[in-house]
Amino acid sequence: MSTPEENDQLAQRLAKLDEIKAQRNAYPNDFKREQDLGDLAGAYSVMPKEVLAEESVSVSVAGRIMTRRIMGKASFVTIQDMGGRIQLFLQRNALGEEAYAEFKKYDTGDIVGVEGVLFKTQTDELSVRVSSLRLLTKALRPLPEKFHGLTDPEIRYRQRYVDLIMNQDVRDIFKKRAATIQYIRNYLVNERFLEVETPMMHPIPGGAVARPFNTHHNTLDIPLYLRIAPELYLKRLIVGGLERVFEINRSFRNEGVSTRHNPEFTMLEFYQAYATFEDLISLTEDMLRGLVREITGSAMLSYQGETLDFESPFARMTMVESILKFNPDLSLTDIDNLKNASKIAGAMKLEIKSTYGLGKVQTEIFEETVEHRLLNPTFITDYPVEVSPLSRRNDERHEISDRFEFFAAGRELANGFSELNDPIDQAERFRAQVAEKEAGDAEAMHFDADYIRALEYGMPPTAGEGIGIDRLLMLLTDSASIREVLLFPLMRPEVT
Repeated sequence: MSTPEENDQLAQRLAKLDEIKAQRNAYPNDFKREQDLGDLAGAYSVMPKEVLAEESVSVSVAGRIMTRRIMGKASFVTIQDMGGRIQLFLQRNALGEEAYAEFKKYDTGDIVGVEGVLFKTQTDELSVRVSSLRLLTKALRPLPEKFHGLTDPEIRYRQRYVDLIMNQDVRDIFKKRAATIQYIRNYLVNERFLEVETPMMHPIPGGAVARPFNTHHNTLDIPLYLRIAPELYLKRLIVGGLERVFEINRSFRNEGVSTRHNPEFTMLEFYQAYATFEDLISLTEDMLRGLVREITGSAMLSYQGETLDFESPFARMTMVESILKFNPDLSLTDIDNLKNASKIAGAMKLEIKSTYGLGKVQTEIFEETVEHRLLNPTFITDYPVEVSPLSRRNDERHEISDRFEFFAAGRELANGFSELNDPIDQAERFRAQVAEKEAGDAEAMHFDADYIRALEYGMPPTAGEGIGIDRLLMLLTDSASIREVLLFPLMRPEVT
């Protein structure tokens, strides 16, 4: 909701716009920008002022007015574009009386086109001596006060466009996001993976244990679901002979919102035929170590006051080993003891249902007492089959799966496993999930008959993995909330 002061400024700016429209096109589109401000800074910021004066570098730049210091015969203005900022020096004699008088009516936030010559001030600041200035876009709303900027998180997330204008560190976050995705894409392509695209609307939700968003296709008159994961489609491609595939995808889960969760999120999933989860552990460690170095400049990553070591070999424990490390007095094989409500619910704040098997109870204990303590990069292996409906059983211990999850800063960042390619076993696990759904578990999986048919054609031994891009970006940008790394996080409708 606008304040009275903002409404007053809006009215003043609208009056200025009406005045402009009475004389000419208020939104011209014929200005030719020749240089990016970041490129100018990179090329000329270190050049001595005497040499720069001799070069007489003419420029044609454009940007948003961020600051103004207006004086009688000369003024200083700072403009900003995607590459950075530069100072403008405007003189009444150079521009002419009429043009200078018009310039003095411009406001912060206005977008201008500028022509002139580069020079350096007495304080050695790279600047443009302006010979021509044009208003390209009139800003009707004022920018936040420059000394305090935009700091209210609620407003920042709702009005990300203003947040990006005012906060350089926010722009840097999303530049790092783009660089991160590009690095991952290049890494996998260099490993001979093929980038693919799979459907975002599914007739059957699958590929993860989660509650889907429901929608409907009018022409076909069929219910559809926004995908919770691309996994089952990517594995269909493995069956079809595309033996190394990946997708950087948007997925949707109709679940809670928190500092680590957004219902719409970005995930990397990749699958490799004739590989095991052990191969993907090695690939993940190499890829993430290189990524951290590339984005932050060091493999020693600072996050929320902690230093995370991505340089040393990543730690590795089984789930049971990790539970016992932090809960040495627990007996993890005594299901009755673990289900004891007075101990579990009281000490660990867990809700242990009567239908839970040993593996499910162990997983609940792990998630409650271990996850948040895994600060340095750590692989956890040997997940129970009970909580791994798509994973391959271990050949020697049938109660566990050939699966791992990767943790850093106390949160899960990746989940990978050797894929279940036995159609009979997979069908049985789907049926178990259906039974759980019928018993009231809204997140349990459906039975996907077409996926079973695909497996019946034969899927080679395969390993697959998913990595949460948003949580990874939180680490790389030292962000405490997932909303900081999403351009437009989901929020409640604004109350007007």
